[in-house]
Amino acid sequence: MTYRVCFVCTGNICRSPMAESVFRARVAEAGLDDRVEADSAGTGGWHEGDGADPRTVRVLTEHGYDGEHTARQFQASWFARLDLVIALDSGHLKSLRRLAPTEEDARKVRLLRSYDPAAGDDLDVPDPYYGGLDGFEECLEMVEAASEGLLAAVRDDVEGTTV
Repeated sequence: MTYRVCFVCTGNICRSPMAESVFRARVAEAGLDDRVEADSAGTGGWHEGDGADPRTVRVLTEHGYDGEHTARQFQASWFARLDLVIALDSGHLKSLRRLAPTEEDARKVRLLRSYDPAAGDDLDVPDPYYGGLDGFEECLEMVEAASEGLLAAVRDDVEGTTV
């Protein structure tokens, strides 16, 4: 059985593709890429079919991650096939939980930074879209920090799953 994670931000061109790429790398490093799949989407469809923001691609590739991406909009029907839906900020969290068809589906939605013990009370990954490259670097740092804890949680779930 494959464990599926979807990262969600607003337009699916900055934060969520960055989180997807970093998490896929962590999954591969852990040797779980045959059991865990990651993808991403946006709460809106404004950028559907577009690649990631060039600044996202630049930061990812400069740090050794894959920058290949095509934006899409999250659909409520996807909850049925997903194990975790990872929101990049509290606005996404609320939108996704409202979109969830069932209470069980709503419980699948979590904030990415909730997996980073050093994050404190500020669990939002700020949107770097309207700023400079430094915002994308900061976003990557937050994503990397949270990805370790997320991987540990997913590993626990996967190891408890019958394959």
